[in-house]
Amino acid sequence: MTRIYTSATIERGIEDVFAYVTAPGHWPEWHPSSLDVSGATDHALDVGEQCTEHFRVAGREGYVVWTVTERDAPRRWVIAGTIVGGGSGVITYALTAHDSGMTSFERTFEYPTPNPLLALLDTLVLRRRITAESQEALRRLKARLEASGTIS
Repeated sequence: MTRIYTSATIERGIEDVFAYVTAPGHWPEWHPSSLDVSGATDHALDVGEQCTEHFRVAGREGYVVWTVTERDAPRRWVIAGTIVGGGSGVITYALTAHDSGMTSFERTFEYPTPNPLLALLDTLVLRRRITAESQEALRRLKARLEASGTIS
């Protein structure tokens, strides 16, 4: 299992950050791997709700169906994904409020490497590219939420 962890401190209240990141319609606005999202996209999803994301991760393009498996608003949100054609992953968002009004946002992406060839490819190429994409996503998220007065 590969685990990619990224974090950012965002000058925005925890409720605003949670509402924004858990509404899939916003993902293409801040995550470079998210090309489009369909299904339930216009609100912060609850346990059992699903959306389908068109993605390009580490050069691989496809579709993944995400299902919310855990929600403890505004502190934690977990989605499990099944890639059309094979593959899976789990993304966890953990948020912590600070007295200053800022929010620590942590994103963890975990995915299996079910065979030795994929494990080698992950070690040599995939993990590094996915980490860079995840870091860019949080940089964009921070910039977007700190520049925006209101979140729609």
